[in-house]
Amino acid sequence: MFDLIIHFITTYAISFYLITVLQWYNYKVNRIIFHFHNYKWHIFYLLIPIITYIFAYRFFWIYLFFGYLPALFLWYKRIKKPLNFTQRVKRFLLILGFLETFNLVLMNKYHNNPGLSLVVVLSLVVIISELIEEFLFSLYKKKAKEKLEKISPKIITITGSYGKTSIKNFVYQLLKDDFKIYKTPRSVNTLKGIVLDINTALPEDTQIYITEAGARERGDIKEIVQFLQNHYAILGKIGPQHIEYFKTLDNIKKTKLEIFESSRLIKGFSYDIPYNEKVLLIENKIYNVKSSLDGIEWDLEIDDNIYHFKSGILGEFNVINISLAVYQAYEFIKDISKLQEKVAKLQSVPHRLQKIEVGGKIIIDDSFNGNLEGMLKSFKLVREYPGRKVIVTPGLVEATKEMNEKLAKEINKTFDLAIITGNINKQTLCNNITIDKISLKDKSKLEKLLADVTNAGDLIIFSNDAPDYL
Repeated sequence: MFDLIIHFITTYAISFYLITVLQWYNYKVNRIIFHFHNYKWHIFYLLIPIITYIFAYRFFWIYLFFGYLPALFLWYKRIKKPLNFTQRVKRFLLILGFLETFNLVLMNKYHNNPGLSLVVVLSLVVIISELIEEFLFSLYKKKAKEKLEKISPKIITITGSYGKTSIKNFVYQLLKDDFKIYKTPRSVNTLKGIVLDINTALPEDTQIYITEAGARERGDIKEIVQFLQNHYAILGKIGPQHIEYFKTLDNIKKTKLEIFESSRLIKGFSYDIPYNEKVLLIENKIYNVKSSLDGIEWDLEIDDNIYHFKSGILGEFNVINISLAVYQAYEFIKDISKLQEKVAKLQSVPHRLQKIEVGGKIIIDDSFNGNLEGMLKSFKLVREYPGRKVIVTPGLVEATKEMNEKLAKEINKTFDLAIITGNINKQTLCNNITIDKISLKDKSKLEKLLADVTNAGDLIIFSNDAPDYL
């Protein structure tokens, strides 16, 4: 009986770690195997206990009670993103309960190696859980498709290596006063996220539905497009974002171009990547760009005429995002002067070059900007500021070491103080940043640190952010 109790506790403890990290990575087993950002956790909380259990299960209880469980408890207390007990997690634990009960009966009867049976149980629960979730999702997807067909809105789908959410919000702001329009919340950009949004939140009277399409591998965007059959498509800037998944820039381009594969496509807009005659390129239609800490202004060619636009939105790169939004809005509002007025009133997207003035300090919240090109352009923007400049950043996530080294060199040219958060790029940044720097592992202490090391008149930019578990 004692052995069975030990096995039960061990199984659930290891499974608790497993389902937690799976939830972080959207339940993708391949991502926690090949793209995990702290493999030491896998070693300490998954591999070592399993191997120890297989080869020393007679004395494993000592390690379990005096080593593994205390360590797992401390790990869970430290992480900033605890397990969310969703319906999927509850189903996972329920399946685990059934399998473990059956396994305990077999162990009691045949006295098999508990370590090996643990591996079998963990493998089966992941496989069975995935099969059940796929079946449930197919039913939920069918329900969403039926609702979408009933409402029959015009659908705009947006992708790009970066700027998707900004473009979505700009299109929404340009059209919301003239149409019943709905956009996916936050940065929802997966098929499962879109299906959930349609079933739970899409209003029945929607005339225009704006969605994002993200990807980690070839076919992800095509899957979204085949489901939505969008009428319009926008492709923003393409760059090496998520290069660790796609391996080459060419793979990224081919994946992003899937946005134009809808059989109902009326028109598409692309910054600089051509597709077919339905897709308009705008790269050579933007002129005379000016950018400062007061905003941006530029000229835009529409229907062979040149029009001047001005906005309080920060960042030269937002000229591209807003221009794409203007072209899309022009499909519905054929009034340039009205669009010019709307562009002048655009509100910044939270955490994307959002300017805040507090306590005599200028805060630039660019914490959702996670690409090298965008970060470097934000540096160019703040260089004109005459006072002391401070950057708070974890560096680039899902990027190469060389990209973070380039980032560090630009930080040296722009800022007076760098505060490095998290561990993911700590070594690379610390080795390459030559200005004053502070490495901060615990972001909960950031507010106090900033109060201590910054003064009125300083400019502080939060450049990118990383999940707390990184």
